[in-house]
Amino acid sequence: MKKIALENLGLKLTAVFLSIVLWIFVTSRGQSEISFDVPIEFKDIPPGLEIVNHNVKVISLNMRGQERLLKNTKPADISVSLDLSKAKKGESTYYVHREDIRLPHAITVTNINPSNVKVTTEETAKKTVRVIPLVTGEPERGFSVKSVSVIPLTVEIDGIRPEIARINTLKTEPLDVTGMNETFTQDLKLDLTGRIVRTKTATVTVQVVIEARGKRR
Repeated sequence: MKKIALENLGLKLTAVFLSIVLWIFVTSRGQSEISFDVPIEFKDIPPGLEIVNHNVKVISLNMRGQERLLKNTKPADISVSLDLSKAKKGESTYYVHREDIRLPHAITVTNINPSNVKVTTEETAKKTVRVIPLVTGEPERGFSVKSVSVIPLTVEIDGIRPEIARINTLKTEPLDVTGMNETFTQDLKLDLTGRIVRTKTATVTVQVVIEARGKRR
């Protein structure tokens, strides 16, 4: 049996080698490569933390697969999602692995650039602050603003702790009373310009009481 197995060993090895080459040739036919820039996403951020900065917005992926499949691939078919479940306050570096990438079937990633992302997180906080109605202009001649009230008087804000700590009040958008001669009520948005905070209260109700000057009380 040993003699039979060794007979024509060179020819057998050559046949195996040619079979491997033929398999590689057949499977590689129609193969192509393409590059996609994919926005990076973050998931499972721990409660009480918020991302304040990350140095990479998109990841460039080189992908290989059948040319027909690549041509039919859309940006929505691909995603890069980093798990931040173990994140802590401050700056950390996260590496992008192939298991972080969602791809269509039969397409593989040949290169990831950049391969890591620096992410800075900060602790979050909540706070109740007072609402200040911002009234501008002057009523009609002979009239004056007697009082200004707002409902609700306070709102809850949330955001990163350093930002929350420096905010004690929120103003409304300006309410112009120019030329007015009677009491009126208006819903106004809160002015969050320059504030990196959020609030569930989108609008507040402001009442401006306007009376004629010298009116008897």
